Amino acid sequence: MRRKIIAGNWKMNKTPSETVKLIEELKPLVKNDEVDVVFCVPAVSLIPALEAVKGTNIEIGAENMFYEESGAYTGEIAPNMLTDIGVKYVIIGHSERREYFAETDETVNKKVLKAFEHGITPIICCGESLTQREQGITIDWIRMQIKIAFLNVTAEQAKKAVIAYEPIWAIGTGKVATTEQAEEVCAAIRTCIGELYDAATAEAIRIQYGGSVSAASAPELFTQANIDGGLVGGASLKPDFGKIVNYK
Repeated sequence: MRRKIIAGNWKMNKTPSETVKLIEELKPLVKNDEVDVVFCVPAVSLIPALEAVKGTNIEIGAENMFYEESGAYTGEIAPNMLTDIGVKYVIIGHSERREYFAETDETVNKKVLKAFEHGITPIICCGESLTQREQGITIDWIRMQIKIAFLNVTAEQAKKAVIAYEPIWAIGTGKVATTEQAEEVCAAIRTCIGELYDAATAEAIRIQYGGSVSAASAPELFTQANIDGGLVGGASLKPDFGKIVNYK
């Protein structure tokens, strides 16, 4: 039985002091020993966030990471910088990174490989635009993203990965894919992993749904056979995130 993982993507929100204040507010609300809870916070807030969650069930993740160890990459964050402070997770390939910062499937793959090299669990994002869904190429598009993201990733590494399916048309719009739509794509992702590796790897990998997840939509989404939790945006900055974590 796969353990659920519910992660908050804070995006470019909250100063370090505001981060600590929000974590203190959320701590008692997200207590749940049955799921993994992750707060992915801005880079400047990682260290105070790690301090604030000590002794709790909350892990801290980064929102991005570069694929080189060091060098002349102004403004980037190396994987060993994250591991040195105790970061366990990193979001890779979010649609906003692809749209605004020109990330490609190839750079996503480089980051995934580097994350595994350093023992960081990647939360690998994939998703289609409204045009792609309307043209009926959603599954083909997602399969392409997954195949490139997992290039040269071993089966043992893949089993530890987290995939976040986020339909781009549902991110921050208030629109949510129907339960059937979300389950269909997550099932297709699991099938793709099975084709790339084997049934055991496909069964082990955790697949989240993201895209305007709310306290109201979480219970039905998270009880689907192929949905193992959520990557939550705006709602992760509110007390309602506790209801999402404790969705049962």
